[in-house]
Amino acid sequence: MSRVATAAVTVDGAVVGEIGPGLLALVGASRDDDAHRARALARKMHELRIFPGPDGEVSAADLGLPLLVVSQFTLYADTRKGRRPSWQDAAPGELAEPLVDEVVGELRRRGAAVATGVFGAKMQVTSVNEGPMTLLLEV
Repeated sequence: MSRVATAAVTVDGAVVGEIGPGLLALVGASRDDDAHRARALARKMHELRIFPGPDGEVSAADLGLPLLVVSQFTLYADTRKGRRPSWQDAAPGELAEPLVDEVVGELRRRGAAVATGVFGAKMQVTSVNEGPMTLLLEV
């Protein structure tokens, strides 16, 4: 997850998701993930206090900032051995897509404005990282 000044995702030359100041979340799902973990991840992303506020750090929820959620199975690449990554820990598409949808759904239930990429599509993601501030979140 990155704190961004702007972020966008393009598929086949068309912008399908775009935000101004907010959070860019590249979301991967493992074979062990479930809907409960997806909702917990959404809550953590929304409530993580990583933005400067007048009295200390505040969250995207506190500021009403949007999120751009992009599915990315390659986050589960195992590169410990050899020169060819293995994605054996990544959830297959039929398991991962509903989990990414659950993250998006939970964020929206919480009142967040959420833009998305297109699951399984070849996407171009652009962003201007603010800070820079990029964190690996696990639940």
